[in-house]
Amino acid sequence: MSTAAKQAFGVYVHWPFCLSKCPYCDFNSHVRHAPIDEFRFARAFEREIETTAARTPGREVTSIFLGGGTPSLMQPQTVGAILNSIARHWSVASDVEVTLEANPTSVEATRFKGYRSAGVNRVSLGVQALDDASLKALGRLHSAREALDAVAIARSAFDRYSFDLIYARPDQTPQMWEEELKLAVSEAAEHLSLYQLTIEPETPFFGLHAAGKLKIPDEAVARALYDVTQDVCAKLGLPSYEISNHARPGAECKHNLVYWRGQEYAGIGPGAHGRIDIDGIRHAIATEKRPETWLMRVEAQGHGVITDELLNSEERADEYLLMGLRLVEGIDPVRYRALSGRSLDPRRIEILQDEGAITVDPDGRVRVTMQGFPVLDAVVADLAA
Repeated sequence: MSTAAKQAFGVYVHWPFCLSKCPYCDFNSHVRHAPIDEFRFARAFEREIETTAARTPGREVTSIFLGGGTPSLMQPQTVGAILNSIARHWSVASDVEVTLEANPTSVEATRFKGYRSAGVNRVSLGVQALDDASLKALGRLHSAREALDAVAIARSAFDRYSFDLIYARPDQTPQMWEEELKLAVSEAAEHLSLYQLTIEPETPFFGLHAAGKLKIPDEAVARALYDVTQDVCAKLGLPSYEISNHARPGAECKHNLVYWRGQEYAGIGPGAHGRIDIDGIRHAIATEKRPETWLMRVEAQGHGVITDELLNSEERADEYLLMGLRLVEGIDPVRYRALSGRSLDPRRIEILQDEGAITVDPDGRVRVTMQGFPVLDAVVADLAA
């Protein structure tokens, strides 16, 4: 890993509002039928940025990610105010990656030009499917045509863009997914995020699935869909670099690598999470989820933090293992030992190697294999035991 990668510092900004709540979504997103007071929220973001920067002096921001919710519902001047505040309170790398998430329903060419002028240099589009029946079933408000039009707008406005798709959808076959994926790769310049549909508790899909009204592919079909994903993307030049993310070499999302490599990042906004080091101790930070409550907390005390836990060496090591093994590059056992104070069990490593779940490089680096990724949770649990 390069020196620059070791010193990475990300800033995540959460815009919590959406036009509608998707039935599979368990993110901190909220629908408001009255207009949002963007100016007031922008001031609160600026205040929390100032307070957080005071706790993390001397950092150079290498990536910024505006997530949600639907950040593309923000006016470009709101985005500009947030980015300017980050630049005022931290130094910002000359090659900083600034990503904004957008839904196809909120993509307009004029607005995208405004985001670019504000400092955004990468967009991530929540396309989710490229056929209308699936989009309707997923509760999305856009059509496949609108999604592809949005991708074209992103392509014209930004050098770097990505979009998400969900697979293992109801009634989806490997053949259907292969055709859809080939179309997606042809539209993607450098990066795709491809997620298996998971049924999350406390979502409408959870209730439907429990009642037998929503049938998703069984384990064998889901595995076949995963294999198609790996094969098609690798053959067409977008190999996986993380369990659900694919990119042309060099086009990986810098900000997400901060998470997966266990580096520092500040969390700003309602329901944001952060991992920051203060006096050599890792703090796990979370802010108030409810937007209006977060707003009042920030206005009263300068931040919306409700959780600030100190992670011990074992917890830091577990996080490194859990996140790092999602990456094709794997983990460095020397760093794991430095964090945890103990080495990985060589016997467990040998067993997982024999099972074809992991490989070990000549320099000792541990990587999960393509055969091991579908059972990643079990691999992580085994190594952490």
